[in-house]
Amino acid sequence: MATTSIVTVRLDENLKTRLEALARGTRRSKSFLAAEAIAQYVEREAWQIDETRKALEEANAEDFATEADVDDVFSKRSE
Repeated sequence: MATTSIVTVRLDENLKTRLEALARGTRRSKSFLAAEAIAQYVEREAWQIDETRKALEEANAEDFATEADVDDVFSKRSE
């Protein structure tokens, strides 16, 4: 089992109330739901940053699609 640690987060009252309702409705703890939400957010944002970095590396290397490549993609999409 992974080691866990405590993080304190401030939420506005409306969001806290909604989180409590969701916890009751799903029979999960607020902590579980918050950890799941944070994990999904971090994964999504890390992916976005990684893809942006890769795209910048390709652009800096002038690794662009040729006009023929672009035409090929558009012709496949219009079929």
